[in-house]
Amino acid sequence: MKTLKFAVLPGDYIGPEVMTVALDVLKAATEPAGLTLDYTEAHVGGAGIDNEGKALPESTIKVCEEADAILFGSIGGPKWENLPPAEQPERAALLPIRKHFSLFANLRPGLLYKELTDASPLKTERIPEGIDMVCVRELTGGIYFGPKRTETLPDGDIQATDEMVYKKSEIERILDVAIATARSRNNKICSVDKANVLTTSVLWRKTAIEYVAKHAPEIELTHMYVDNAAMQMARDPNQFDVIVTENMFGDIISDEMGIVCGSLGMLSSASLGTGKNKYDLPFGLYEPSGGTAPDIAGKGIANPCAQILSAALMLRHSFGEEEIAQKIEKAVKQAVMDGFRTGDISFGKPSIGTKEMAQAIIDRL
Repeated sequence: MKTLKFAVLPGDYIGPEVMTVALDVLKAATEPAGLTLDYTEAHVGGAGIDNEGKALPESTIKVCEEADAILFGSIGGPKWENLPPAEQPERAALLPIRKHFSLFANLRPGLLYKELTDASPLKTERIPEGIDMVCVRELTGGIYFGPKRTETLPDGDIQATDEMVYKKSEIERILDVAIATARSRNNKICSVDKANVLTTSVLWRKTAIEYVAKHAPEIELTHMYVDNAAMQMARDPNQFDVIVTENMFGDIISDEMGIVCGSLGMLSSASLGTGKNKYDLPFGLYEPSGGTAPDIAGKGIANPCAQILSAALMLRHSFGEEEIAQKIEKAVKQAVMDGFRTGDISFGKPSIGTKEMAQAIIDRL
């Protein structure tokens, strides 16, 4: 009997609510296949600060190190906004955990079911069949992780500097992930950069052209400047299939993708690391793309679909259980198609709560 050993970090506000039912769905999907779930919960984000004095406690890191994957909730919120910036949940937990586990590749599916096109700010006639794309974002390089300094100049002025740094090897390894993703879809990659201005983007584009030509000549590779990509995302998102881009551009583009796809409550993500687990598969962190929604926390009405779909990504990438992952994804889609909706995707029609939505998904597994 195969045991799936993973860390569960529920997070803050609605995080624990949607995590609880996501685990229920995960159990219901894996038990018939003879799989056993072995997970340990740990504090992170605001919960880490409140319970253990820091957003990413050493005890949490240890739990994650002993696991084969991490199922992560949403963190942060107004309760901790008055802390110094470096101690706030998002900065003090997400960036360090990405660095600690070398989680260099973020995969964020941009998926909008045809039945939910009303959730998008785009006109339905622009996206009559919904939206289906993936953004592959480099996650541990670039301006977020480059050298930083603040200094007083001789004239008394103050100058702050964040350096954008990329190595060819970092670009090649994220291209590997994009190529694998494209091969599982439609063999198309759009590489997004700013090569008309940035030296790092010149290297990025040159490396992309050479690497794809050598290692994946069957892939259709195109290039787009990030400002144009942002406009095209709002004009015609379905022209994209797989987008690959660097850290800061990926942060912005994937968030815009989330908006055009409607509710963040439906969007999952995977952050894959350089390390392998005991199955010789990528050690990864899997989390919903949305936030902690403090305004609805405790009301039992949060949309659990993003957390559930993140669990499906964990099954696919870190445990090699493609069939069960697809089973969960199909059950989520079928529940939505059958009219089961939480408030964020009900468009004024009757809505159900977190537990009811999860049960509707379980009933369709």
